[in-house]
Amino acid sequence: MSFLLDQLNVLWPWLVLASGLVLIWLGFRVAAWIALVFWTLAALAAGLVQLPAAALTLAGIAMAWALPRMTGWKHVAGHAAFIFWAIALAAHLIPGFHNIPVLEEVQSGPDSTPYTLYLNFDKPLLLFALILAWPQVMGGAARIRPALLGSAVLLAAVLLPLAAAAHAIKWEPALPTWLLLFVLANLLQTCLVEEAFFRGYLQRLLIENLGPVRGIGLASLLFGLAHFPGGLALIAFASLLGLACGLAMHASNRLSPAIWLHFGFNLAHLLLFTYPAAA
Repeated sequence: MSFLLDQLNVLWPWLVLASGLVLIWLGFRVAAWIALVFWTLAALAAGLVQLPAAALTLAGIAMAWALPRMTGWKHVAGHAAFIFWAIALAAHLIPGFHNIPVLEEVQSGPDSTPYTLYLNFDKPLLLFALILAWPQVMGGAARIRPALLGSAVLLAAVLLPLAAAAHAIKWEPALPTWLLLFVLANLLQTCLVEEAFFRGYLQRLLIENLGPVRGIGLASLLFGLAHFPGGLALIAFASLLGLACGLAMHASNRLSPAIWLHFGFNLAHLLLFTYPAAA
């Protein structure tokens, strides 16, 4: 906690934006948009976001708003353009965002590779666009399929031991001083946003057009390919984690189980094994 409080003067703009993400998750969308407007004004005034970046983001959000109103070829082209914009935003390819480096080359343990963490201002904005592009992105009425949900949890549970058996990571229990910062950033700007895009939006879009088997499978593969900088092994394990999260979403018709499964996997990785990999 002290680690977080010591950096509060640097973190507060991100915390304002993060509050908007939490409000979306809880279903208070009007309050979330108010938080976004306040954050935008503060970020522009503080120079954390430049006007061209804000303009490109606004254009993407406007495109997201228009998507449910499109039909025919415009609907297909609109989703393709939106996905391209979403990838650019999440991959930090839109210039003009000054993301905050809060951890630089730290190690969770002596056998872990160095880890750097940024609090991002660009990637979280994707969630605001997603709730416009696909209003049911957080899910609909809950319908629990216990067997399918259990299979998803079991699949996620065996992935870390499998990675250790493949010598991609090693057993290394740790409790880093920056744990709370990791929890906040990983849960909100990684798990919440990524699950909203890959499961809440992309998987649902693919299922609507290809059916559940191919839709879940393709969305899982795309999630794995998004981790290509880490190499083939990471692509494979990320695809399997994506499959577990996809099954959790499909088993419950809600995004929350997929978010918590993704986060639980990442937290267990940090606390029990070398993170992000073995040195």
